[in-house]
Amino acid sequence: MTVAFHHLQRATWNAKLLQRWRNVPTAIIADISGGTCLIDPGIRPLQPPGRQPRLFGPAITVQCAPPDFGAVLRALDGVQAGDVFVIAAAARADHAMIGGILGGFLHRRGAAGIVCDGAIRDVAELANFRLSVFARHVTPRGPAGVSDGVVNGNVSIGGRSVAPGDLIIGDDDGLASLSLFEAETWIEKAEAKLALEAEWQRRLAADETIAQVFGLKA
Repeated sequence: MTVAFHHLQRATWNAKLLQRWRNVPTAIIADISGGTCLIDPGIRPLQPPGRQPRLFGPAITVQCAPPDFGAVLRALDGVQAGDVFVIAAAARADHAMIGGILGGFLHRRGAAGIVCDGAIRDVAELANFRLSVFARHVTPRGPAGVSDGVVNGNVSIGGRSVAPGDLIIGDDDGLASLSLFEAETWIEKAEAKLALEAEWQRRLAADETIAQVFGLKA
């Protein structure tokens, strides 16, 4: 078998739209989308809460068939600064698809981070890079084989379909993905929810009661 390549058609993201999304937490995305934009919370941040770098950037996608990680190797030279390297590995725990050597390569390229629906290794080394890493599993056992997989195709990551160029957002609470259409559709609602939560905080800090702030009936 051979690694299949799809032509990478990067989404044309408006810089102002990206900036508006940059500080929207995944919890807000969950609230406004009814959870439809979320990626399985079983794919967890590598770092403990408060230390995980925020993940934000367009997806570069690979589909792997563990233990083969050929698609990972073939895709790496196409990674640009700010990209999120997204690995669909069928949620497998038995073979790591990426570790410290390739993570270091991505770090030097200026990638925003890694999302692996499968296993990673060399996690202490990965944690020392300025990469935001999310993975479903950790194992010391490495890959075997470099001849299979798909680069730049649509992939399923934790039950969420992700296309190359989709915006990936991750924080301590989990992961979300947004197509260009979804990002344009949801941004005003996201900003409205942020403003509402800020107002709740202001009123609670002013010693209003929970019943007052949330309109609870006596």
